[in-house]
Amino acid sequence: MTAYHADASDLEGKEILTWETFGEATEELATQIHHSGFDPEILIAVARGGMIPGGALTYSLGVKLTDAINVEFYTDVQETLPDPVLLAPMLDTESIRNKRILIVDDVVDSGRTLALVLELLRGFEADVRSAVLYSKPTTIINPDFVWKATDKWIVFPWSAKPPVGQR
Repeated sequence: MTAYHADASDLEGKEILTWETFGEATEELATQIHHSGFDPEILIAVARGGMIPGGALTYSLGVKLTDAINVEFYTDVQETLPDPVLLAPMLDTESIRNKRILIVDDVVDSGRTLALVLELLRGFEADVRSAVLYSKPTTIINPDFVWKATDKWIVFPWSAKPPVGQR
């Protein structure tokens, strides 16, 4: 079974991100990135969780070149594959060589997905930084930019409900 949504049926003890707070979070992340002096030429979202935060950050930072990298790790709520797997279609790697790239995801949990993506992109001599809405204490890698740390399961507004065909 493919994970389509967070388990929003029982919200007790979970971190709930609303659409309103999401807007504030991406603005705060964009401000962190801007104040750091890093000026990304390309923003790459980790699909699927990073696509909505990535889209918001492209506007807040004025980045017009965007792409996505497909990585599968979660197979259901709190269930993962043994290792993250890159899925097709792949990035146009020649277009990212020697560029300033911002990788965006919704959360860094174990850190294994982000580590895989960073390793791949740094192999193209790119200056790569990472931004996430949430970081968990279990991560093996620390993103460059984080909005909030939490040890709770996170319910995102874009994935709080299953697809309409499964309701």
